Amino acid sequence: MLDYEIKLDAFEGPLDLLMHLIEKNKIDIYDIPIAVLTEQYIEYLDRFQEFNIEIASEFLVMAATLLQIKSRILLPKVKKTEDETDIEDELDPRQELIDRLLEYRRFKEVSEILDQLAEEQEKLFFRSPTLIPVQYLPPTNLDIQLLLEAFHSVLEANADHTSLVSREKFSVQDKMADIIFLLDKQAGTILFTDAFTRSGTKNEFITTFLALLELMKLKTVTIKQTQPFSPIYINRRSEE
Repeated sequence: MLDYEIKLDAFEGPLDLLMHLIEKNKIDIYDIPIAVLTEQYIEYLDRFQEFNIEIASEFLVMAATLLQIKSRILLPKVKKTEDETDIEDELDPRQELIDRLLEYRRFKEVSEILDQLAEEQEKLFFRSPTLIPVQYLPPTNLDIQLLLEAFHSVLEANADHTSLVSREKFSVQDKMADIIFLLDKQAGTILFTDAFTRSGTKNEFITTFLALLELMKLKTVTIKQTQPFSPIYINRRSEE
């Protein structure tokens, strides 16, 4: 005997079965032929029972509802006077079922969209967040323009001491070491003008200023001014 397979459609509920029958038969959901739909619905239930499949009570309730709608449509309408007109008689017996099917179809469409989004999301993989390089801003409580003005003040104050002699070479690293030495010698705090030492030449001032900016970038020192026009102080950061 040849093997054979029997495939039964699975439905989530009675509305799912009704939507299947409507789509299969290309029925206009706004004009349901209730007699045809009821017969096909009951045929599906009979098929389930034939294979000893337990039918949930909600499927049976829907079958009873379809039969009730069918009977209301088949019953002859009693003519009534204008005073006896009943609003319920004017309504289509299928309207409640149509509203439920339309609402179910909307939920089903939304669930399909969510399933598609979930499938697309499963294809995405996220990496751990990477650390963004730290960007050091100008010192707090001090405008960078004020720092430049203080530098120009030092240049002007020492303008008379410049001379045309053999140029002494200064490096930023040397001036950084000088500033750290002065800070250690003065308990970690010196005046901004005290950082400009040695020969007092313009070359030395520029190199000192660059060294000070580098120390600020490395977060080795901080520059503070308590109030406008007050002295500017260089402070060494405490090691954490």
